[in-house]
Amino acid sequence: MPRLHGHHTARAQGNRQQLRRRIAIEAARLMSEHGLRDYHRAKLRAAERLGIHDDQALPRNDEIESALREHQRLFLGNSQLEALHARRLAAREAMRFLQRFEPRLVGAVLEGTADQHSAVCLHLFSDTPGEVEQFLSERGIRCELRERRLRMDRERDLAIEVLLFIADGIAFDLSVLPRAGLRQAPLDRIGQRAMQRASLGALEALLQAAPGASLMDCDARKSPRSSTA
Repeated sequence: MPRLHGHHTARAQGNRQQLRRRIAIEAARLMSEHGLRDYHRAKLRAAERLGIHDDQALPRNDEIESALREHQRLFLGNSQLEALHARRLAAREAMRFLQRFEPRLVGAVLEGTADQHSAVCLHLFSDTPGEVEQFLSERGIRCELRERRLRMDRERDLAIEVLLFIADGIAFDLSVLPRAGLRQAPLDRIGQRAMQRASLGALEALLQAAPGASLMDCDARKSPRSSTA
């Protein structure tokens, strides 16, 4: 009986792993084709579309990211790399323009999974409420103002101001953190580790590397990033 029980357990685990893979692939497709950028929302919608109602079959965020990269490589090819490169160039110009706020690039444009739906996401730093909004307004840039909560660690959230606008057909998402946020990056959306962030110098290194390169690919550990960025 113990051997039979073990066989059934292994089979159940194998079936669940197949379901995880199916959900991850469908979530990646939804993210790529419909512009979803919330991993949790994408996996729940994928499971619903597939008629899978087993919470233990939901894939981890890193499994979805891996499936997303695979989907982009197979179905988007050069078009994804072109969209990524365009957004990295736009990020460079924005970071130069916003240099007084010590900008850091975050999200899909930095990670290499950005496509035509992706916004350029920057962290800016100021201890003066409304300073970034006023800076942009004085230069003729009208923004939509929102609020977002970032997880700074496993016990603490931080409510921040977010400014949204579109320039030259590319969306920008600017999160304004207190200057102390330069020393501690929020937790990322994939593995609940410190969020990967890149300074202008690190972005320049990415642009000089191969299309689609990541910080690791160009040995950007030598450049300011994450909590030391």
